[in-house]
Amino acid sequence: MSEAAVAVAVPVPVETEASTEKMVANNKIHFSKEVKQVIDKVLKTEDPMDAPDFNTVDYINQLFPNEQSLVGIDETIQKMQCEVSLIDDNIRSVVRGQTNTGQDGQLALCEAQKVISSLFSHIIDVKTRAERTEEMVKEITRDIKQLDCAKRNLTSAITTLNHLHMLVGGIESLNTLIERRSYGEILNPLQAITEVNQHFQQFSDIEEIKNLSQSVDKIQVTLAQQISEDFKEAFAATKPTGHRLGLNQLGDACKVMSVLDPKVKKELLKWFIGQQLEEYMHLFHENQDIAWLDKIDKRYAWLKRHLLDFEDKYGPVFPLDWEVSERITVEFCRQTRDQLAQIMAKRSNEIDVRLLLFAINKTQAFEQLLSKRFTGVTLGATTAEQARVLVQPSGPDAPLTITVFHDQIGQCFKAHLDIYIRSIDRNLSELMEKFVEMSREPYKFAEAKTTVYPSSGDLFVFYKKCMVQCNQLSNEQPMYDLALVFKKYLREYAVKVLEGSTPKLVPITTSSSIGKSVSMLTRDMQNLSTAAGQVFHNFLKEGDTQRFTRDDLVRICCVLTTGEYCLETVQQLEDKLKEKVTAGYVAKIDMSEEKDVFHRIISNCIQLLVQDLEAGCETSLQAMAKVQWQHINNVGDQSAFINSICSNFKQTVPTIRDTLASSRKYFTQFCHRFVAAFIPKFINVLYRCKLTLSDGSNNVLGCEQLLLDTHSLKTALLELPSVGSSVNRKAPTSYTKVVVKDMTRAEMIIKVVMTPVQPPAHFTQQVLKLLPDITIAEYQKILDMKAVKRVDQLQLIDLFKHTASAAAVSGLIEPAASGDEDAEQTAPAGTADEAEPSTAMGDSTTTTTTASSATPKRAFIFSVGSFTGSADKNADGSSQTGIRKLESLLKKRFP
Repeated sequence: MSEAAVAVAVPVPVETEASTEKMVANNKIHFSKEVKQVIDKVLKTEDPMDAPDFNTVDYINQLFPNEQSLVGIDETIQKMQCEVSLIDDNIRSVVRGQTNTGQDGQLALCEAQKVISSLFSHIIDVKTRAERTEEMVKEITRDIKQLDCAKRNLTSAITTLNHLHMLVGGIESLNTLIERRSYGEILNPLQAITEVNQHFQQFSDIEEIKNLSQSVDKIQVTLAQQISEDFKEAFAATKPTGHRLGLNQLGDACKVMSVLDPKVKKELLKWFIGQQLEEYMHLFHENQDIAWLDKIDKRYAWLKRHLLDFEDKYGPVFPLDWEVSERITVEFCRQTRDQLAQIMAKRSNEIDVRLLLFAINKTQAFEQLLSKRFTGVTLGATTAEQARVLVQPSGPDAPLTITVFHDQIGQCFKAHLDIYIRSIDRNLSELMEKFVEMSREPYKFAEAKTTVYPSSGDLFVFYKKCMVQCNQLSNEQPMYDLALVFKKYLREYAVKVLEGSTPKLVPITTSSSIGKSVSMLTRDMQNLSTAAGQVFHNFLKEGDTQRFTRDDLVRICCVLTTGEYCLETVQQLEDKLKEKVTAGYVAKIDMSEEKDVFHRIISNCIQLLVQDLEAGCETSLQAMAKVQWQHINNVGDQSAFINSICSNFKQTVPTIRDTLASSRKYFTQFCHRFVAAFIPKFINVLYRCKLTLSDGSNNVLGCEQLLLDTHSLKTALLELPSVGSSVNRKAPTSYTKVVVKDMTRAEMIIKVVMTPVQPPAHFTQQVLKLLPDITIAEYQKILDMKAVKRVDQLQLIDLFKHTASAAAVSGLIEPAASGDEDAEQTAPAGTADEAEPSTAMGDSTTTTTTASSATPKRAFIFSVGSFTGSADKNADGSSQTGIRKLESLLKKRFP
């Protein structure tokens, strides 16, 4: 069905007939979205004409997509005409049906109005009957309500009179019982009279009731005074003046006391506890010898005996909820704490740490015993909560116990714990002297089977014991003071033991002359390789630097590993102290300075190892500089100085590597630092080598020999971390990159020297190609190696400046962003393959080594003005804007 057909089929409300007629007049009815959804749900159809977005053109194009489909157009038109006729018939049927619907609806409405009128009449009738019934019920129940009220009043009067009779009779009977001290019979009447008296408080404005209430109060006061006097007479030390009550009567009196005002019971207990502790106060007066700390355990023994006697004799007298034994104990703790504080203040000069710890240990054991015996209910909520702490009784594996009496007596010792701290200071001082003596003895690494000094472990074990003991004494100011002592002796251990036992490299001077060795070289020009070997042998014998022995190297490595152990343990110690100490002192505990000290020791040890290995190479480098490279007439195997350097590596590095087997990261640091210091030295010596003949031409054989030696040295440096090792471990990637980059630079310097100076433009381009980051000073050193005259050097340097500036502008030299790339990019293909990186050794020192790269940053040192050829144009024709761009580029590229 179409949308128009559906619209007609749906009934239209009366109030919307006008709008509907207007819509029909426009030949289109617009429904809301909700109405359309309901219609679609009720009248489901798949006819495209019923779609809300129906498009006539699209529908026709769908029916007739091409000319051939027009053959069935007549059939399609006929079919649509049939559908139109069918829809018209439906519309006529609906319209006729709507005509009769209006009349039927009017009849139904009239009928409904009649029914409503009849229903309203019935409701009015029911309501009238209900009101009459309610009036009848009220008349019937009026008398019953009056009777109920009279009953309640009569019951209340009888109850009040009964209570009044009880009160009057009870007062008379209580007075009689009080005179006879029959406390067992007093309890129940007293409780009843007290409750009845509370009932009559609302009638206190009546004189008779007021008098009775006052009589009850008087009875309670009389009872309190009488019971107190009876207790004092019963427990009096002297002979009683009257009849002494028995324990059973005293027990009944305590029950009576529980009913009276709580203040009465409190005053009685205060007097009784004081009377029980009179003997203790007399025996342990501060003037008595037994009162001093060395006999403190006698105090606690007295209380144990007294409590046993008290509970045996007087236990049944007092109710259990009075907790008399615990109250006596709490008062005993308070008096003992005050007494000990006074005595220690007067005799503080007599207290030593042994006596103090003896007293504290006895006191803590006693407090734990009290915590097991009593609940601490009489301490008060706040005090008990503060005293309820976890205590480690003995050893780390012992179970934790809750101590509610913690510091009830021990609080008095905290003011004197500085004695304990001073004792720890003295013990550590003596221990440090012992450690220093041990460090002066030869360290037997093979027997110890560890590279860490045993004294460091002993030190931290002692620290742990002190920390555990101090935590049992106090975790407040004393714990912080102990941390300061720990810091002090950590620094002393670092300086006196570690630094004090570190061997030092002492330079010495030699009186021998190397002139003889040089003359040997000049006399024997025919066999230069043999002469160079003899010269180098003499240099080794006449070295001017003292080397460490193998034991010295092992000692340095042991100091390094001990420093590493201390560094890690100090961090754990700091964390543990912060965990133990109270919150107010956590921020004050800081051991960063001590960790810095051990960092410095580790760094110094690595530097000493580097210096020793450098010292072993020093004479080899001197021999390299003395070789007459311009006179070498054949290229053979690597030179003797390279063999000597490799021999030095094989003798020294395995000892260091094996000793630092547990500290691989620091061995890697050692390798990084060595190449960072050694390769620049090698390059400086390389600049001093003379490779040019007297006629100004290069000695190609000398250059090739030097290039061969440089390549051999690079190979040796790459194998340095695993030299002499049965396990072939590859060097870390960061280490390999540094060696390849800097040694490739040395090879490029030799290749630049091998390049002819003529023509100058070609030579300059080769320099910038092989050494793109070269400086003017380095360029001048290369010219000195080639024996270029000073006059010619000035021209070549000027040409170099202009060529470098033009290359920077044209992009022949990479910008600053690529300045940090690896050197293998500028190295020949043969050298790049030899520098394959690996990470087998660990690369935890990448940051340190890259920061100290062997090749420093290069910088052009000529002025910007040298670029300008005139006021407007420079040498290559660029404008002043180009010059400013060039300045900015060079500042970024060469800071």
